[in-house]
Amino acid sequence: MEKLEQIKLHLNQIFENKIEKIIFSNPAKNFEYKKIIVELKQNSYLVSAFTNTQVFHKNIKTENILNFILENEKNYSQFNFFSENCEYAIKISKKEKIFFNKSNLKNKVKTDNNQNRKKNYILKENTFIEPLIDMEIFNKDGKIIASMYDKYKQINRFIEIIDNNIKNYNKSKINIIDFGCGKSYLTFVLYYYFKVIKKIDVNIIGLDLKEEVIKNCNETALKYGYDNLKFELGDINGFTAPFNVDMVITLHACDTATDYALFNAIKWNAKYIFSVPCCQHELNDQINTTNFNIITRYGIAKERISALFTDIIRCNLLETMSYKTQLMEFIDFSHTPKNLLIRAELSNISNQTKIKMINEVLALMNEFNLSPMLYNLLKENNMLKIK
Repeated sequence: MEKLEQIKLHLNQIFENKIEKIIFSNPAKNFEYKKIIVELKQNSYLVSAFTNTQVFHKNIKTENILNFILENEKNYSQFNFFSENCEYAIKISKKEKIFFNKSNLKNKVKTDNNQNRKKNYILKENTFIEPLIDMEIFNKDGKIIASMYDKYKQINRFIEIIDNNIKNYNKSKINIIDFGCGKSYLTFVLYYYFKVIKKIDVNIIGLDLKEEVIKNCNETALKYGYDNLKFELGDINGFTAPFNVDMVITLHACDTATDYALFNAIKWNAKYIFSVPCCQHELNDQINTTNFNIITRYGIAKERISALFTDIIRCNLLETMSYKTQLMEFIDFSHTPKNLLIRAELSNISNQTKIKMINEVLALMNEFNLSPMLYNLLKENNMLKIK
């Protein structure tokens, strides 16, 4: 009998019982997730995937759990399954021989059937948050709709990142520009966060190129009574802010639109910048090297390396312009690989650090024949002068 068929046979036997917990261990060499823990939560399984430094979560319907296990049978060599009274183990040897074992448990498996107890979210359940209701993340009673739990966590994660940065913000008012706001789901939630939760007077302008989107967003803001949330039709390039800007947000502004957004934020001395870049094509069209041809030989690798080059150059340039900057993962592992967030806060950066950062950018540009938009914008406006 083939390996996969043996595993399926054992899984069918195991899942004749109510399985409350599963542990995937002994990962394949260099596999990203070192361990996966799956726990039964009412009518779905909560998956927690662990890297060396982080944990990522997603929900799987109970009827899809067997497929999820089979999808990972090449990634792990040991699977432990726990029912209320028994433990089942599937082990796969290096020669792909299957070992199966069943044993009785002395102690019952402890599971928490309320997944929301695991974390005290800023956007709390049982709260009337109109944007989340309209997004069908909450029902009209403020309860989380089970199928939208991942999206609920993702939105909370974004708000947590913002919350962590503004802990020392001591002003009663904050002005925010949201470039490339799109349908503005997060913009509405952000307004609610500042106005209702933080009790800070907030002005937000959302900017986008789609006329119908802007019209709908303004109507929605009026419906919610969000008086200081406005949406305007316009280009990021050359936009003039009507107030002193404290925060700039740009989520999935395509290609060099992100550079224009970062440039404007720097020009305005915005205190905070939060940017999720998207579609970084610019350097992919430029990258050329004689010393590292291996980087440009394979199309998909070239594309991904170019995207990473784009973002690390942006981060270094922000540091050069006195922003303490981080490049961090934002979206959990069930979503698109385009999941990096640039988080920057205006700070005191030493001249020595600034020189180091700009020299690293220049060296990378020289080696790979790059001419990144943000660098050019800063240079053309004489903003790269380091004392």
